[in-house]
Amino acid sequence: QVQLVESGGGSVQAGGSLRLSCVLSRYTRRNSCLGWFRQASGKEREGVARIYTLNGGTYYPDSVKGRFTISQDYAKNTLYLEMNSLKPEDTAMYYCAADETYGLTWFAGCRFDYWGQGTQVTVSS
Repeated sequence: QVQLVESGGGSVQAGGSLRLSCVLSRYTRRNSCLGWFRQASGKEREGVARIYTLNGGTYYPDSVKGRFTISQDYAKNTLYLEMNSLKPEDTAMYYCAADETYGLTWFAGCRFDYWGQGTQVTVSS
């Protein structure tokens, strides 16, 4: 099992920035994936960023590309999501996730199976 704990959510005005953090109890393996997802009220969960833990390769969907940046501090078992130029449509519960070989949620070439409890991000216009 892997435990993940997010922090850093809050309320900001449009155009503002937030930095989310996620502390992992352990990595599933050295060459693994970590990701950030979000779920807005009444909508399906969507992936917003993925990073390969071994080489740092990242992926972003068009909806956040150029505004969000995923990064990791491997020594601290911590994942980050820097969010800039926030829009009201970014309002959602944000979750960090870790992959597993047979994880059930596919995103950006990885299969995610471990989830944090979520942190709320609210962007007002």
